[in-house]
Amino acid sequence: MIKHVVCFKLNDGESPQKAKEVLLSMKGNVPMLKDIEVGVDCLHSARSYDVILAVVLDDMNALSDYQKDEYHVNVVKKHMHAVTKTSVAVDFEI
Repeated sequence: MIKHVVCFKLNDGESPQKAKEVLLSMKGNVPMLKDIEVGVDCLHSARSYDVILAVVLDDMNALSDYQKDEYHVNVVKKHMHAVTKTSVAVDFEI
């Protein structure tokens, strides 16, 4: 199993709640996802990111398929790229 984790720092004025809704909309729309968690930062420190996404996939092939999935690319990535200042990601075996 692979866990894919992305932290997003949003552009000023963007809604973390809207980003959370868009990310969670993958549930049921992106078939290779085994699990999905989305959180909104509550500390708001200078080093905090605004939103975190964590998804679980079967393997590296599923991660590759996820990166090309039509819904993920055309809905989720499109929105997140428009509202995100910067992001960081980590992928690891679980």
